[in-house]
Amino acid sequence: MTRTQTACHGGVQSFHSHNSKATGTVMQFGLFTPPGSGPFPVLWCLAGLTCNEETFAIKAGAQALAAELGLMLITPDTSPRGDGVADDPAWDVGQAASFYLDATNPPWAAHFRMRTWLIDELPALIATNFPADLARQGITGHSMGGHGALTLALKHASVFRSVSAFAPIVAPTQVPWGQKALLAYLGDDPAAWAVHDACALIDGGARVADLLVDQGEADQFLEPQLRPELLASACARAGIPLTLRRHAGYDHSYWFVQSFVGDHLRWHAARLR
Repeated sequence: MTRTQTACHGGVQSFHSHNSKATGTVMQFGLFTPPGSGPFPVLWCLAGLTCNEETFAIKAGAQALAAELGLMLITPDTSPRGDGVADDPAWDVGQAASFYLDATNPPWAAHFRMRTWLIDELPALIATNFPADLARQGITGHSMGGHGALTLALKHASVFRSVSAFAPIVAPTQVPWGQKALLAYLGDDPAAWAVHDACALIDGGARVADLLVDQGEADQFLEPQLRPELLASACARAGIPLTLRRHAGYDHSYWFVQSFVGDHLRWHAARLR
């Protein structure tokens, strides 16, 4: 169901909902369709903790260049929501904090099946209803969404031809945000945690062609939660080309994302031609 749609930079920005079999809930997503007839290469844009399907679409300022480059932008919600869906009073676990995985631990396992929704269900719905070229897909994300972009690309390298991230959580098994979420969603099983950790996946043999990561040096979460140096070390061990750019004065906000989103769109466009 289309909730809203409006003209934007010659294309259309729209927001939609559908009944998801994967999550058993109504799920939301945004979509920017560039001008033209398509089919268009697709860039998935995953938002972070406390965000939703509107956050990247409204705050990142990506549509103007996406229109010029002919990129379709998809902004999924960050979790299932609604009555009967498990939640937590904290902001870093529960609704809007899915970590983009399929939970196996109750009460989360009933609805928190984000990997299945994003990889198996939503692309088919989009291909049926929009001029998307699913042979050309890239993925990016911010913070928790950066974690999702990295791990989904590493686990589904045949699906995503390009990957980048803004201030990602690169090693959730080693930082408080990730440890809290992984314990809640997966239980006390280190092996289950490792398959949702970009650095552990790389050390375990997962590969992508190359990576672009931007990180603000004034980010308040840099040392306790993000730890980009761990990704740099893992990529060096694996021989994965990593472009890691650290920027003085930039924090964790969408002002930071806005400042460098153009470089990421061009990165993906070059790889999705």
